[in-house]
Amino acid sequence: MSLLPVEDARARILAGAKPLGPETLKLDRALGRVLARDLKALRDQPPFAASAMDGYAVRAADVAATPARLKVIGMAPAGHAFNGTVRAGEAVRIFTGGPMPRGTDTVVIQENTEADGDCVIVNKAPVPGHSVRGRGLDYRRGETLVTAGTRLDPSAIGLIAAMNHAEIAVRRAPRVTLFTTGDELVAVGGKPGPDQIVSSNSIALSAFIRHFGGAPRDLGIVPDRLAATIRAIGKAGDSNILVTTGGASVGDHDFVREALIAAGIRIDFWKIAMRPGKPLMFGRKGKLRVIGLPGNPVSALICARLFLKPLLDALLGLPPEAPPPLARLAASMPA
Repeated sequence: MSLLPVEDARARILAGAKPLGPETLKLDRALGRVLARDLKALRDQPPFAASAMDGYAVRAADVAATPARLKVIGMAPAGHAFNGTVRAGEAVRIFTGGPMPRGTDTVVIQENTEADGDCVIVNKAPVPGHSVRGRGLDYRRGETLVTAGTRLDPSAIGLIAAMNHAEIAVRRAPRVTLFTTGDELVAVGGKPGPDQIVSSNSIALSAFIRHFGGAPRDLGIVPDRLAATIRAIGKAGDSNILVTTGGASVGDHDFVREALIAAGIRIDFWKIAMRPGKPLMFGRKGKLRVIGLPGNPVSALICARLFLKPLLDALLGLPPEAPPPLARLAASMPA
């Protein structure tokens, strides 16, 4: 019997996979999540014309010829506007982020000035509009700045905060139940017997799932018993994905396939044309998708990258990515 090609296996796993619904999170909890709806700015940024430097807010016409002597009539630090109007021959001491006073259109940086009592002497004429950040320079109220499908990194979180969104709608994290099988396994930190090895798959796969946006629930190690495997499968009823590792081959102690069928899972395919990763299994029961990964840690992670990640992406509403390249052997290779 011919084995299922990798491309066909991926297509079957992704068939009918649709983005999960949204949930609302506080912004400080949304790092790494996928935005469910476009976000528009709730205000202009900056919300007013502001100085980009420390210096003096002036009328450009007053400093077109230098040196120019201007009377300082007030101060405008960040967060405190000067409420008067600047007229000919006047200036306001201003600091970075300070609102530009009425009547001014330019900032003379302090390095180009000299203080003289209640006056300032401008020694170098600035270009009109110099060091002024106009209202809405970065973005305007109502402008869409972050689109649905964006995975939120720290810079996106910062931008959304500046847009004044305290809560946002994100895609629900796919719930992934996983377990690994094998009497030869002992949990990390345990004491292996003379015939046992430390189980790394569940730790690695939980990290993999979390890294790519899922919410893993690890059931731990399931012994090589049919009834125990069926019970473990039954605990995944409220999940979007069930991931198993090991027990999917053809040995006398490989019960995963038999247990899945007994639990009502319809097996779509078993074994694919890829090495490592040949014993990959996929099945479905209602909305639950089941991916049976090989027990070998390298095979498990390779198959997770090629098949589990695209499924997580689809449930998160992320665009499909180009799959990692596969090599095709030009000649037979011995074991």
